[in-house]
Amino acid sequence: MMQYFNILFFLLLSIATNAQQMEQIQNVVTDLFIATDENNWIAVEKCFAEKVFLDYSSMSGQPAATLTPKDITTAWKGVLPGFTSTHHQIGNLRSTVDANKAKVFCYGTATHFLEDEGGNVWTVVGTYDFHLQKQAEQWQINRMTFHFKYQDGNAQLVQKAIAKQLTK
Repeated sequence: MMQYFNILFFLLLSIATNAQQMEQIQNVVTDLFIATDENNWIAVEKCFAEKVFLDYSSMSGQPAATLTPKDITTAWKGVLPGFTSTHHQIGNLRSTVDANKAKVFCYGTATHFLEDEGGNVWTVVGTYDFHLQKQAEQWQINRMTFHFKYQDGNAQLVQKAIAKQLTK
């Protein structure tokens, strides 16, 4: 009987540990988007591993590249703060863990606001695939792929946000 309780105890402990890891992993992805909307570039960089395979080719047509966190935030700083506001919303997260590696899939909608006579909002919708690795008790994103579905609204706002940043 005692052996049964020991097995049950270790099974429950394993389930709790796995649930805690899943929460930590999903929090990294969530924190990435929250920090991005807050223009908190230090927090964004902390979400990433030393090298990140970044792929937005389905939307931009530009090839995927392996970048540093600083490279990524430098590029994002040239666009995103030019909007009055951005709002990244993710959902339908699916995660898997294998030792010190994890994968997260999620839906994503990014809404960008900037007052303009051609329309104030540009929205992009798609899905993301993230790969994470655990380094010294911290999960970090080492691969981020965006799968573009559609966009709506004033796509010209991107160029206007970039131009606004260039004049600062």
